Amino acid sequence: MRKRNVIIWGSIIIALVLQIVPLPIQADVYRPDWVLVVLAYWSMALPNRVNVGVAFITGVAMDILVGTTLGIHSLGLSVSIYILAANYQRLRNYSVWQQAIIIGLLSSLYHLLTFWVQHLLTDIYFQVDYLWPVAASMVLWPWVFWLLRKTRRQFSIM
Repeated sequence: MRKRNVIIWGSIIIALVLQIVPLPIQADVYRPDWVLVVLAYWSMALPNRVNVGVAFITGVAMDILVGTTLGIHSLGLSVSIYILAANYQRLRNYSVWQQAIIIGLLSSLYHLLTFWVQHLLTDIYFQVDYLWPVAASMVLWPWVFWLLRKTRRQFSIM
């Protein structure tokens, strides 16, 4: 039981690290939502273990790591994972490519929510560049799905 939780939390920590690793300015615009994609996989695969509470805690950690106002990423991740968790049985039956489209929709919701809260708190304005990570997350989903599924089966995480 302990080893299985370490693997889940380890993958979330790896996603947090990938979310903050420095990239060149040209590539940083396309940075996928690693945390959202990993949480989405675990929420669909194990909804009784990874749920809105885990998304909220991970969002607080991401707020601290990124340096944004506390609660911005927590709100976005919690709402996105709530919608996913409410429909996980239906989404599990979709193909990986259909799931990638759903991940894109959740990622766009996540970005629009975080933008909206930041717009209320600061004086930023919407740019189309905010939505490039949506496309990157959609492209990334099949590989993350395959990798985490293989890891889950190898370590018999149920």
